[in-house]
Amino acid sequence: MRLRKSPTVHVCALRHVSNMLEQTGARHLVSAINSDLLPATPSMVPPDRHLRLDMHDVAEPQPGSSPPARTHVRQLVDFVQSWDRGDPLLIHCYAGLSRSTAAAFIALCALNPRVPEEVIARALRRSSDTAVPNRLFVALADAELGRGGRMKAALACMGPNRIALECVPFRVDALHGLPSLDGAHQAA
Repeated sequence: MRLRKSPTVHVCALRHVSNMLEQTGARHLVSAINSDLLPATPSMVPPDRHLRLDMHDVAEPQPGSSPPARTHVRQLVDFVQSWDRGDPLLIHCYAGLSRSTAAAFIALCALNPRVPEEVIARALRRSSDTAVPNRLFVALADAELGRGGRMKAALACMGPNRIALECVPFRVDALHGLPSLDGAHQAA
């Protein structure tokens, strides 16, 4: 039996991206943020490992806004499924509260297709008391991933979030439902 460290997904606000890349060693980055705030790709992240999702944090289309769309979901799912999980994945939006936590929830559901959505939602809540995933982004992912409304329903099991201007950076294990030993997941 060979043990390896569990891959992790980290979430933060825009202003913490550089520090989080340094602290975590993440070399895959998802920016779920409107284009006028989109940061340049940091030097420690190869350009092909920086996914840019141009979207505003809105629940429905509004004049001048770019709401989450199915194309964003497909790009995110393709990106996380191509992630080798050797280094952590960092996801950010402006405040680390809504778009980024929705992207983390979607990524975790895509990486764990057999794990109940409520298990993943509860893991997200344990990791962050401020997470409030963008419901439109999650609803689009629910349909795209064929989850039958379970992703949307799982958001309710998270309970209320603590109101905040931005999240405290957090991490959540990328893989759920695996046997573990002292925090390390077994590798076959």
